[in-house]
Amino acid sequence: MGVEKYLGDSIFATSLSSVANWARKGSLWPYPYGTACCSIEFMSVMCSDFDIARFGAERPSFSPRQADLLMVLGTITYKMAPVLWRVYHTMSEPKWVICVGACASSGGMFDSYAVLQGIDRIIPVDMYVPGCPPRPEMMLDALIKLQQKIQKESLNDPKYQERSDYLQRIFEESDIEVKK
Repeated sequence: MGVEKYLGDSIFATSLSSVANWARKGSLWPYPYGTACCSIEFMSVMCSDFDIARFGAERPSFSPRQADLLMVLGTITYKMAPVLWRVYHTMSEPKWVICVGACASSGGMFDSYAVLQGIDRIIPVDMYVPGCPPRPEMMLDALIKLQQKIQKESLNDPKYQERSDYLQRIFEESDIEVKK
């Protein structure tokens, strides 16, 4: 009775994409792939001082099958690269990636034969968080910007096929072996 009193016979109209994206952006389930000091900063983002729960990402998943946001936190070596690739492909669509810290973004100060010089060589990245280690506010800012990006996505966006093609091309060009 209360709603009808104000609206009468009118109806609400919106697109399915906007409703789905509104739900997606408000219920991100991060999978923290932490390998170094950036994961300590992620722990502070989860605490009450910074409270990632205000942005709908309070439930960390420790199974990639239950996550839709992969947060790569720290140095990735070539031995870890196939594991990260598999974790990414275990996640169901739609999925997003936030690359946290200088080490994950570009190898950081570890310019050696053993360290991957940026995770974007093996998986597509949606947001980068610079710093060594980045402040918790920067991680929250990346999360907010990712939510804005999610809100603008389309349900029939061809990016899902593009991501698969991208990964296939990267592994054909690289010398990284991934066991299936």
